[in-house]
Amino acid sequence: MLYIQAVPSFFDACSTVALRSTNAVLAVICSIVVYEIISQLRSELDKRRVTLYTVVLALYPLHWFFTYLYYTDVASLTAVLASYLLCTKKNYPLSAVLGTLAVLVRQTNIVWILFVACTGIIDNTRRVQNNKHCEQLDDSSVLDQKDDQSAMGKTATTGSNLRRRRSSNFEDSSDHLTSRKISSSSYSSDLVDDIKEILVTSWSIKWRLLLLFSPYFMLLVAFIGFVYWNGSIVLGAKEAHAVSPHFAQLMYFALISALFTIPVHFTSSQIAVLFQSLHKSRVLDIVLWFMGFTTAFLSVHYFSIAHPYLLADNRHYTFYLWRKIINVHWSTKYLMVPLYVYSWFSIFSTLAKSQKKVWVLVYFLACAAVLIPSPLIEFRYYTIPFFFLILHSNVNSDRNWVLMGILYTVINIFTMAMFLYKPFSWHHEAGTQRFIW
Repeated sequence: MLYIQAVPSFFDACSTVALRSTNAVLAVICSIVVYEIISQLRSELDKRRVTLYTVVLALYPLHWFFTYLYYTDVASLTAVLASYLLCTKKNYPLSAVLGTLAVLVRQTNIVWILFVACTGIIDNTRRVQNNKHCEQLDDSSVLDQKDDQSAMGKTATTGSNLRRRRSSNFEDSSDHLTSRKISSSSYSSDLVDDIKEILVTSWSIKWRLLLLFSPYFMLLVAFIGFVYWNGSIVLGAKEAHAVSPHFAQLMYFALISALFTIPVHFTSSQIAVLFQSLHKSRVLDIVLWFMGFTTAFLSVHYFSIAHPYLLADNRHYTFYLWRKIINVHWSTKYLMVPLYVYSWFSIFSTLAKSQKKVWVLVYFLACAAVLIPSPLIEFRYYTIPFFFLILHSNVNSDRNWVLMGILYTVINIFTMAMFLYKPFSWHHEAGTQRFIW
């Protein structure tokens, strides 16, 4: 782009190479943003490990492939992640500006920018809760010190009284430690408690939150105005992208994401952890699994949508996955329900190890808001939710990251070879066609 030769018009400058090179530049910027996010979220990691994780994510097939084509996916991912990075650094105005850019690139990114704002609110309320908790601990420690000083001043006591006092002091300290453990565990008790804590804390600092996150609110208002003026969220072919209740899309995303992180989700240890609750026969876990299977079955049975593009466009791998796997037999889509349910429960289990349950809920709702209304099965739509998933899963094993990197490299070699060396043509349309995601 820097050394492009002089051309007679602007349109001549917009060659295929020049246009595609914009995504190559954005991909480098995206990797820098990912590196900074990992460093921000995982401060205990050294630079070598952060670099390893960043390189592996740069090789993620659904991101890597479109780095070389003129699609909006790389720009969309870069803008959303950059907005999230600035939010973690508490630069909310600039984060909202980049969020606006993300929405201009792809309209559905409004959901992910709202997700970014929600994570910022959760972090602020957690910070307030931690400060109050520390103040309570400081007050209790001051009282303990005063009690110790008064106890030391009473020197004219018998040995039995000393032993009695020491025993009492030990009991007091044990009670203090116990109350501290209970107070700490209350932060991660269950989803209802998390929501209550956040709502109460948010209300107590409502004016501060309104001031901090007003840029996101203005973006939301502007977006609502755009939808009202445009009559739809879609700018292009509105009839081909009509909102549809495509609940099965959530199932496809869970399975694809779990397969792309197969060293994390499909291991004997992970399977044992998930099914351990069933062996213990805990009623709540059994009910949750039953609800999961019921929801997945109903989603597949009533809300599996075969978009005309999916059935007609044999350039995309989803065309063959639909015909050769999902729809090869009437029973196949039902036989895959256990995989869908397992994938979601494995994702929830992995996220819950490092995130508050309310964060996991907000993430799931964001995925649902983006994926369910889309009638077309497009793996490109899974890129942003996958990045948020893997960035917050706290996968600590370098072995798992290396295995994922090898998996991504093999897939990338295959998809690029198919694109470059297996062209084909349509009888009803002139030109060369190529396989893409």
